Amino acid sequence: MAQPSPGESAQPACRPGYGGTLPPAPGSAATARSLVRVALATWALEELADPTALIVSELMSNAVRHARCDDIAVAIDRTGRRTVRVAVTDSSGVLPVPRASGHDDETGRGLALVSALAQSWGIEEHHRGKTVWAVVR
Repeated sequence: MAQPSPGESAQPACRPGYGGTLPPAPGSAATARSLVRVALATWALEELADPTALIVSELMSNAVRHARCDDIAVAIDRTGRRTVRVAVTDSSGVLPVPRASGHDDETGRGLALVSALAQSWGIEEHHRGKTVWAVVR
């Protein structure tokens, strides 16, 4: 399992959850997936691991590719007995836009995938950036 590298953190959040700050690098998606899997195993919610890991991977990849920021925060919170919320926060004000992809397109399917796997998802705008989140049950 991937462990946070120097300069990264992974520590419990205020409520039942885990979070970390990761660099905008391709390997950060793998670290975010590991964080999700550890949190879900801790909460005995392993059945949510695959869809939640795929969602956080897509959200992290979008942030790495489009946000152009110094760091990206990832959080997973247990919001109910069998429900989690995963979120990726970056300092970019550019909002993700779902789009239709053609059969030959190599990109553009991430938010459609998040929409298909999540109970709900959305975007919270902040003074300095945004959070893209998804709820999984």
